[in-house]
Amino acid sequence: MSSNRVLPPLKSLQAFRYAAQTLSFKKAAESLFVTQAAVSQQIKTLEQSLGVELFERHTRQVVLTSEGQYLFEYVEKAFALLEDGVKGVTEDPNPNTLVISSVPSFSSRWLVSRLGRFQALEPDINLRLSPSIGLSTFIDSDLDVCIRLGRGHYTGLQSQLLFKEYLVLVCHPSLIKVNESVKEQLMNIPIITDTGPDVQHVWPVLQRFLDLYDMPMKSHLHVADSTSLVEALLSQQGLAMMRYGLVYELIEKGQLICPLPIYMKSQYDFYLVAPSPHFKYQKVKAFKQWIEREVKEVDSSWQAYLKNNPDMEEVIV
Repeated sequence: MSSNRVLPPLKSLQAFRYAAQTLSFKKAAESLFVTQAAVSQQIKTLEQSLGVELFERHTRQVVLTSEGQYLFEYVEKAFALLEDGVKGVTEDPNPNTLVISSVPSFSSRWLVSRLGRFQALEPDINLRLSPSIGLSTFIDSDLDVCIRLGRGHYTGLQSQLLFKEYLVLVCHPSLIKVNESVKEQLMNIPIITDTGPDVQHVWPVLQRFLDLYDMPMKSHLHVADSTSLVEALLSQQGLAMMRYGLVYELIEKGQLICPLPIYMKSQYDFYLVAPSPHFKYQKVKAFKQWIEREVKEVDSSWQAYLKNNPDMEEVIV
């Protein structure tokens, strides 16, 4: 609910702030590039507006009254917040350091191995990578930009789509016998369940789609981290539904296979996320341009995979 109370003029509060900081109308005037008489008049106007005295005036100095000290604490905080806000939309406090927060799976499976290319293009930018699941509010933080898996709607933040994500059924090629029915083999292959919010619900849907009601698709291994899940797949521990963007290179190399020609559209995609002013930072612009070029590889791989496997069928969740 908004207040109907009219605040004193900002100019008088600013004069009070400097005078309270220095306990000198003269020094306040020098800081504001006005006359001492102007500062004195602004403070007198403020005192009349509030109905209280803010300073005890002595011959060679002024001292804050108890009311003045109380008000000063709030005025100082308010101006500091205003200055931080203005600075946040007009300048980059650390132009040579780029701080990135990324979903851990994307960071380890995709981003880290490619950051050398960015550093080769931008040698003057120091990189700090912070893998994190939670989305930072960017308040009281030196974070510049985030890479997140979600729907792209983050209150108070701007998001830009990097690439759309799809879920595919994958396993180690040694688990599937080429000359036997894949569906029948599924009942004997353990399921590794990704507990991510866009993956954990897919197994009942997949079971209905494949008409596998008589085949108990049991899961004894539940993994919250996609990187660990990939290692379990590579060590032949079972099959899983995985985000294509995290395993496409392994599929292209034949280290993992998709035993059935099916896929699902993930509920979540990968986004670049930050406060709108951060996208104006030169270092963020450079990173955005670079990663947008790099992630085209993911979509190109997906389109090529669909083309090379024309019998791929989408499972609608």
